[in-house]
Amino acid sequence: MSGKPVLHYANIRGRMEPIRWLLAAAGVEFEEKFMETKADFQKLRTDGFLLFQQVPMVEIDGMKMVQSRAILNYIAAKYNLYGKDLKERALIDMYVEGMADLNELIMYHEFKSVDEKKKELPNILDKATNRYFPVFEKVLKDHGHDFLVGNKLSRADVSLLETILLVEELKPDVLAKFPLLQSFKARTSNIPSIKKFLQPGSPRKPPLQEKEIPNVIAIFH
Repeated sequence: MSGKPVLHYANIRGRMEPIRWLLAAAGVEFEEKFMETKADFQKLRTDGFLLFQQVPMVEIDGMKMVQSRAILNYIAAKYNLYGKDLKERALIDMYVEGMADLNELIMYHEFKSVDEKKKELPNILDKATNRYFPVFEKVLKDHGHDFLVGNKLSRADVSLLETILLVEELKPDVLAKFPLLQSFKARTSNIPSIKKFLQPGSPRKPPLQEKEIPNVIAIFH
């Protein structure tokens, strides 16, 4: 064994992408084993590797971990991206869970038809610009630090950058009214481990293309 974490999922963003982001931000190299067919998924199930018959699944430190939040919590704690005490961890959890609600909308948005996407886009942008981004703009303004919690990179910062870039794919000028988030994006994008992840050829996945949707659905259903 190489000792690197091994990620089991389809070759798409989905629920694995935040895990890829967090490992990359921590500077951890990982391997991926992609499910390309329903049979690949079924084999993981029949081999007893999926506790609740679901992916993502990550092999790490001798464990076969499932459930996205549990995996992310473990990685964050292991690589010191989870605050210095219980209060900082609570803040990080609140921020991450808030962004997860927006990320979930965007994740399902990828699977919709062109017409459905057009109908849904205003709702996603409304939530981003009126509910979520103002919160983080205010957090950065109120404490005047470079990072969201404890003036140190945490999983909350990684999640926020991922979310910003997701929304910018839908509307490139979405940060126009958020100068502190613009600075945050520039700053965190230049952290060496994250900068590397944002380069072409990294494990970061592109948006799902419409022609890929039927095959992805076939794997999971």
